Amino acid sequence: MVNLNELNEAQQCAVTCCDAPSLIIAGAGSGKTRVLTYKIAWMMEQGMPPERILALTFTNKAAREMKERIAKQVGEEGASRLWMGTFHSVFARILRYEHEAIGFTSNYTIYDQTDSRALVRTIIREMGLDEKVYKPNSVAARISAAKNRLVLPSQYLASPSTLNADRAAKVPATGEIYQRYFERCRLAEVMDFDDLLLYTWLLFRNKPEICQKYEEKFLYVLVDEYQDTNYAQDQIIWQLTQHRQRVAVVGDDAQSIYSFRGANINNILRFRERYQGARLFKLEQNYRSTQTIVAAASRLIAHNKGQIPKEVFSNKAVGEPIDLLRCYSDIDEAAIVMKRIKELHYKHNISYAEIAVLYRTNAQSRSFEEILRKNAVPYRIYGGLSFYQRKEIKDVIAYFRLAVNPHDEEALRRVINYPARGIGDTTFSKVCDEAKKTKKTLWDVLSNPDMLDLSSGAKGKLRDFHALIQEFCEASETTRADVLSRLIVDKSRIREEINKGREAEDIARQENLQELMDNIASFTVECIEQNQSASISHYLQEVSLLSDLDGDDILSEEEGVVTLMTIHAAKGLEFRAVFVVGMEEELFPSPMALETPMGLEEERRLCYVAMTRAEEFLTFTTSKSRFRYGKVEQMQPSRFLHEIGLFGSARREESPVRPQIQLRKPLSAPVTAGPRRLSSVTEITGTGVKHDAPTSVSVGDVIVHERFGRGRVIGTADTGMDAKATVEFENAGVKQLLLRFAKFKKAE
Repeated sequence: MVNLNELNEAQQCAVTCCDAPSLIIAGAGSGKTRVLTYKIAWMMEQGMPPERILALTFTNKAAREMKERIAKQVGEEGASRLWMGTFHSVFARILRYEHEAIGFTSNYTIYDQTDSRALVRTIIREMGLDEKVYKPNSVAARISAAKNRLVLPSQYLASPSTLNADRAAKVPATGEIYQRYFERCRLAEVMDFDDLLLYTWLLFRNKPEICQKYEEKFLYVLVDEYQDTNYAQDQIIWQLTQHRQRVAVVGDDAQSIYSFRGANINNILRFRERYQGARLFKLEQNYRSTQTIVAAASRLIAHNKGQIPKEVFSNKAVGEPIDLLRCYSDIDEAAIVMKRIKELHYKHNISYAEIAVLYRTNAQSRSFEEILRKNAVPYRIYGGLSFYQRKEIKDVIAYFRLAVNPHDEEALRRVINYPARGIGDTTFSKVCDEAKKTKKTLWDVLSNPDMLDLSSGAKGKLRDFHALIQEFCEASETTRADVLSRLIVDKSRIREEINKGREAEDIARQENLQELMDNIASFTVECIEQNQSASISHYLQEVSLLSDLDGDDILSEEEGVVTLMTIHAAKGLEFRAVFVVGMEEELFPSPMALETPMGLEEERRLCYVAMTRAEEFLTFTTSKSRFRYGKVEQMQPSRFLHEIGLFGSARREESPVRPQIQLRKPLSAPVTAGPRRLSSVTEITGTGVKHDAPTSVSVGDVIVHERFGRGRVIGTADTGMDAKATVEFENAGVKQLLLRFAKFKKAE
């Protein structure tokens, strides 16, 4: 039973409106998922069949969470019948049903990012292009961007502006690479993730009767995180809803931070222009953060022009003031943050797992990792190499893919000589040359090795590999995934290969393989219980979608670990205490963002996202200098600190609740004067502090070092060129300096 009394007034209105297109602007921490799940449950309670509701999400995690919540409202049976999942998983399902209409078989396989980039690299090499110029990752990104704009190879090659852009980037052959890549994928019965969108759009455009079928099938369409949709996703949503216009999109324009992935903020900003008569609902109450944090974040985002105005508020306590820790250098910054983390943990009883350090770029993690490790503070970098990207797993998965689709070129390339079976580069090159010459797949050539100019021994090895894969293919038609997977890892000798070593790395690989096998067994049991296909093909589809979309989506459940992550990775998460570090111009906002007004606005939204991850404690750090590009550079505080109100230029009257923002000295410093006193630091140039090293220092002198910050001399030794000083720095610890090289000044 859906109890609407559990929702606030704005949430109730958004849930119960089903007779008009709806734009639900869900501010940070405003209960977005709650509204989505209640809306679906309410529609089902009103009599709408669950199989006629389509709900699109960006991650499998979000889809699982919503389905679980809905099941608690309306029961497992009803929730299981919903068409709910990621864009890619739902469209892959539709394309499986309609494969004939797009010229594919139902057993097409899906390339993840690694596979697609590998094929691009192969084509670049075949064309004799310089990989240093035509970097596979960059070329693959250009192809991906074209597909997300729904641009086919023929259109790409016919577009003067696109070709001019490629020439300007010194990669004029990109269009031809795209065309070859597209043709090779078609020939191999393969789609990449962008193809799942592209072919769905083509299906609905070219087969209006099929589009009409799905329009009529889905009585209501819901879209989560609508601010993150790209052009292709938005066009498909329009194809499915343009006539009935029963659609609700949920998102927050203030949290649109993925333009580099193709996300288009205009989709949400112009929704009401496209859907005439659309209703706007604003979820403005933040249930996550204190009044201080919410008011400060609102003050920041108010500087953006491209937004849907809203007044986000919190009824929680006013809370702790926002801290600004002003540091001498990135070394000083890391040490200060480490001390503050320890204080939060020991004095405020905050678990390490409730603390996050957020930074603009991955490279910034190094100094924090080092200081946390040295001080025995447990931490984890969020978003490491995901399970399905580990080499041993990808090798096994490649065999599974060949069992389903032996024409899968990248899978075949990966394992044709792994484990080693005597098929060397020369032999394989002749297979590739023949395939290219005859326009056949590699598998077709392997089916008849007699056409190749090879020794009888080499031909025999190719026949053996072909027979092995053929055996797997035949077994896949009638064998469950768990049984087939055991057959494959044993007969391919992968298990034997992985089990050879006894080093720690070898043990880890063995554990990974066992985890994969256990997962397949669990998958098989669940499929049988749910009366679903337990084939390896079904398993591969689940794995392909999961590995690409959720690679950075699941936070470690390990307790007591400080989380270090980029701000982009933090979206959707929350912590009691958050440090936003590196708040300096040309770092945050980034130099590239400063090139355009839209870029700067996205950086501001990124800062807004960082701030609203915090529930109670929010701390910013800014450094006077950083070691960048091989030298010490002077840094200027980020303009965002001014806009928030942490410097004198903030316009406090813009905020409905004046946040209590104060500057705090770094905690537990051994010297009374904290690193806030930047006035004692002399001018800094690109190579460091302008330095006339004192000929001598005495015990008790206070100095300011360009990297270690402020400290007190606690000992001296030697004289002249060998003169040394032992200094206890406020945050960097005890250092011994050779005076003739040390870059410092005596404090005034």
